[in-house]
Amino acid sequence: MANTRFVLSLVLVFLLLQPHSSDANPLKLWRPASPLLNPYKNTDASFSHGANFAVAGSTALPVEVLARKNISTMVTSSSLSVQLDWMFTHFNSICHTDRDCIEKLKNALFMVGEIGGNDYNYALFQGKTMEERVIHYGAVRVVVPGNFAIGCMPIYLTAFQTNDSAAYDEHHCLKQLNNFSVYHNNQLQEAIEDLKREYPNVVIVYGDYYHAFQWLFSGAAYLGFDAVSSQKACCGTGGDYNFSLPRMCGAPGVPVCPNPNQLISWDGVHLTQEAYKIMAGWVIHDILAQASVLFF
Repeated sequence: MANTRFVLSLVLVFLLLQPHSSDANPLKLWRPASPLLNPYKNTDASFSHGANFAVAGSTALPVEVLARKNISTMVTSSSLSVQLDWMFTHFNSICHTDRDCIEKLKNALFMVGEIGGNDYNYALFQGKTMEERVIHYGAVRVVVPGNFAIGCMPIYLTAFQTNDSAAYDEHHCLKQLNNFSVYHNNQLQEAIEDLKREYPNVVIVYGDYYHAFQWLFSGAAYLGFDAVSSQKACCGTGGDYNFSLPRMCGAPGVPVCPNPNQLISWDGVHLTQEAYKIMAGWVIHDILAQASVLFF
């Protein structure tokens, strides 16, 4: 993945894994063929080790559905259905038959999610199953991540800032928004259990982004982050959280902090590379604890 800061956007990728039989640890027998995945729309790129179909700012629901609810998508029209179409077009280009596709994808790891976050983002700021399809193409290892603890993010802390101390938890995160993420994740995990019963020969695990982020956030100082600035954006300006919707990261004159590895939030919406790296370690450990068979 060329830049891990897309993680809060819709993620739809698959990685072709290759064995390393010389490794003594059986949990490490499978490793990604490359740490970077090329974006699918880069027509000159190599996809021999997988592909990245994600689009920053995209939604799970089609833009037409959101429009009927008076919710406008401000960044892109490439919703989940568009990305799935890209993925299946890619599979059709590399597979000659259904059996060929199954053979080529049997050692692939599919990351399907975190999905739906931007649907909530657009709706909240305006006041308002694809897993089965990849399985039908031959996927046998699928990770479905949940949503983050969005009540701890600078973008939400700024937009819904209040003088009511009861609205915040012990980490000064907005309780109601975090409860919303918990509800979403509980529903998602129920759906995953249904899929596991329907497809017992497919390894489907939940990627617990919520608790991974909470662990990262609560242990910020121990993990090397600046605890005083744990809710401030590195790239941003204004307010208690160094974030402003009218002047977000990338706008003219918006500064970048000199020490991004010491902050958790990159731009108020996404994490820094260092935060994602540490969080990824927690998620991988948790996935292996759920199903060590995932990498066999």
